[in-house]
Amino acid sequence: MNASTSIRKIVVINGHPSVSSFNHALVQAYADSAAEQGVWVDVIEIGQLNFDPNLKYGYEKRMNLEPDLVEAWRKIMEADHLVWIFPVWWGGLPAITKGFIDRVFLPSMAFSYYDKSNWIRGHLQNKTARIVTTLDQSGWTYKWYFGEPSTRQLKQATLQFCGVKKVKTHYMGSIRGSSATQREKWLQSIVKMAQQDGHYLLAKVLAVH
Repeated sequence: MNASTSIRKIVVINGHPSVSSFNHALVQAYADSAAEQGVWVDVIEIGQLNFDPNLKYGYEKRMNLEPDLVEAWRKIMEADHLVWIFPVWWGGLPAITKGFIDRVFLPSMAFSYYDKSNWIRGHLQNKTARIVTTLDQSGWTYKWYFGEPSTRQLKQATLQFCGVKKVKTHYMGSIRGSSATQREKWLQSIVKMAQQDGHYLLAKVLAVH
């Protein structure tokens, strides 16, 4: 398939460092289903990228982006829809995923400050996003008892901060001790999400023609 400006694009970002994880199966199920809808799908396997996840100078000194990060950021900026899939570890994002965000969601790349102001302009406007997390507890417990810190951080303090207005969140848990039947149900649910996203993006294409 050759990408063109009329083809809507989705990038699926896997925040689990292991390609043998259930998260990887979710990524593949979503990507395959979305591609069947006729949209362009890219996958970013954060755990397979070659980069330093430590933003060791903060914003005082810019670190050169490794080639893998340059390519990953290109995919993010070209996408119409961002799908983040990751496990919740100690209530938050996996370290490699947080490091990825630190390294590429940078001033002048993901957002800019207005002159002489702390107000910002996000550079990810006109994009939508979906966040899917796996947990070793129920989604209800994570959301209402713990306050869903990882998804709030990614949704509000990263994506919406950088201009993504519409972000949906989903929880799959408890993964620990789950049966093969239950995991198949989760896989089917993410297939439906991909179908919904594909239909939505294709409808936007038709609306402008």
